[in-house]
Amino acid sequence: MATQQTAYAASNQGEPSVSMKFVKSVIDADMASVDSVIRERLYSEVVLVRQVAEYIVASGGKRLRPMIVLLAAQALGYQGHKHHELAAVIEFIHTATLLHDDVVDESSLRRGRDTANALFGNAASVLVGDFLYSRAFQIMVGCGSMRVMEVLSDATNIIAEGEVLQLMNIGNTDIDEDGYLKVIRYKTAKLFEAAARLGAILTDSDAATEDAIARYGMHLGTAFQIIDDVLDYSGKQEEIGKSLGDDLAEGKPTLPLIYVMKYGEATAAAVVKDALENAKRENFDAVLAAVQQSGALDYARKTAEAEAERAKACLALLPDNPYTQCLHALATLAIDRNS
Repeated sequence: MATQQTAYAASNQGEPSVSMKFVKSVIDADMASVDSVIRERLYSEVVLVRQVAEYIVASGGKRLRPMIVLLAAQALGYQGHKHHELAAVIEFIHTATLLHDDVVDESSLRRGRDTANALFGNAASVLVGDFLYSRAFQIMVGCGSMRVMEVLSDATNIIAEGEVLQLMNIGNTDIDEDGYLKVIRYKTAKLFEAAARLGAILTDSDAATEDAIARYGMHLGTAFQIIDDVLDYSGKQEEIGKSLGDDLAEGKPTLPLIYVMKYGEATAAAVVKDALENAKRENFDAVLAAVQQSGALDYARKTAEAEAERAKACLALLPDNPYTQCLHALATLAIDRNS
């Protein structure tokens, strides 16, 4: 830990510049424990359940959500082991949503690999997603906290509502920025919020601290998703791990497209509206030109940066230690990424 403290002190001069490598080093041992819980709890006597679950869990995700559980708990002084189990719960819930998402979106590529539904079929993916949800709740029960059960059951319910909201907005060219933000706060940011809140619950923190760290998670998750939507029009396919233009092909009105439809020139707005209403991937080049020329990507990135700054501000109530510093750094790293 001495090396971590030194690195922390060196980074704590003005605006922090902690790298993801440092963040991972701070919680490396804890993440190894989480991985052990995941491997143990993935076991099923049904071979196909194991195959599908292990395939997607091992597919190289960032594990950002379980990281938040670990960092939030330890930033607030937690000394036990339940944060490992709850980090695994968060990862299971996230993985279940990915399985279901890919079926709904008819996706064939995620993180640079074939999706589970492409390999094993839609039925297996949906059912294994259900297995992961139910296994997550089995672990929650073992933690013996009604408050944990309340937070995570509410979160999974809101995530499901977010999925339906997104489905309802497919091809919707009238959606505004507030409507878009509602979808991502339900669908994506809610699990970030729950992950952060768990750290406060485990440490019996006061209501103000719990609310602050939960808002940190919500703002971080919002920033993270906005950047994901920016990368669909500015990233490289080999880096982001999915096909460019997937959102367009699915008719999803993300923030860059909403900006063009509201503020872009009439011709550019018409191109985007037609592509969304008819879910046309073949119009991707024309839409990409409209997005880039309108300033939509700069606007979306600035919106994400504002959310990241709000996340950082929420950490003011937390003790000043390497774990809090890592939470602060994650808000910057969520913006400064290519995948």
